[in-house]
Amino acid sequence: MMNFIFTSIKNIFLILVCFFYYPVRKRVFDAKNIKKILIVQTAKLGDMVCTTPMFRAVKEKYPNCKVFVGGNSINKELLANNSDVDEYIVLSGNFMTDLSRIKKENFDFACITSPNFINLAILCLSKIPLICAPFIENGWSPYETKSYKILRLLVKKVSHRMGYYAPREYLKLLEPIGVYSDDTKKHLSFSEKAKLKIENLFKNENIKSEDFIVGISPSAGNKIKEWPADRFAIVADYVYKKYGAKIIVIGTKNDKKEVDEMINGVGIETRLINTVGLFNIDELKALISRLNIFISVDTGPIYIAEAFGVPTIDIVGPVDEKEQPPTGKFHKVVNIRNKERPQLYVMNAKSYDYKEARRQIDAITSEMVIKEIENLYETIKNNGEKRH
Repeated sequence: MMNFIFTSIKNIFLILVCFFYYPVRKRVFDAKNIKKILIVQTAKLGDMVCTTPMFRAVKEKYPNCKVFVGGNSINKELLANNSDVDEYIVLSGNFMTDLSRIKKENFDFACITSPNFINLAILCLSKIPLICAPFIENGWSPYETKSYKILRLLVKKVSHRMGYYAPREYLKLLEPIGVYSDDTKKHLSFSEKAKLKIENLFKNENIKSEDFIVGISPSAGNKIKEWPADRFAIVADYVYKKYGAKIIVIGTKNDKKEVDEMINGVGIETRLINTVGLFNIDELKALISRLNIFISVDTGPIYIAEAFGVPTIDIVGPVDEKEQPPTGKFHKVVNIRNKERPQLYVMNAKSYDYKEARRQIDAITSEMVIKEIENLYETIKNNGEKRH
């Protein structure tokens, strides 16, 4: 109770300060002379990948404009070597530190990709001439707090529709500066050093350019999305026997438990290459870029695969398949039919029915996933796709 009261008093104070220091009538924005912008995306890996079309859209409209991105330290690694990003600001979570860092850049424009009271307050107190912030339509988001809604009165609000394709919804935040785009292609890159490390892995594991290389990630940052490890094992057995695939298991050190369960469940003849905990984000990008198919639940690495044009099998479970999962003929979504509504949305991944969310992922069988692998394999073969 005391924490709630303290937070409420602090938020009221911040709101008053923002209204005093960021009066609407004193702000002047000139789109013709836009030189420096900031896009704040503080969500996880996959969300940042889905934000990359924004960076490209700005560069196409304003080639000389410097694009800054604000977010966590992991996503800094993700965006390393991205030619559309001029500088990355790691947001520490310390209000005064982050305010000082952003204020000194004198940005012409800034936006936040999801509702966040503290981040919006920092932008207002940095006196950026034009700020855009989303308001949620077609649903409810716990991030859209009362404090956030009040502070949003000071800035340009832009609709974000839940249940619609999130990368396209993000692009709408740029329309007030004259950037209009429907291009949702994702963009990532990696270093030459990372490329060489993966080439050495392939050499050591005798993986050749003509091999059918399948990546599998049996874990997820959000545990409610996880599919049973024994079913991943069945899938691994199938692609090994059916296609003679070179199977690379991907994950961080935190995924060791799920990976060990999967590996222990595969047949004695199935050979897996376990890379769990071996690579940093830069090297992970280089590795995923070399795959022929990537299989996982809806988690960050599947969006890295999409960015590099790697065909994917996305076991969506409780996720809304319309909002963010990779789309197109080389991307297959595995879902159940009797799902009245998804439990997880981009703007609401916290408030859900646990039992129903588990039902939606557990009801997906290994046979359903294998069927989509077969469909995807035929699509790849018929379109003459060969990546190596």
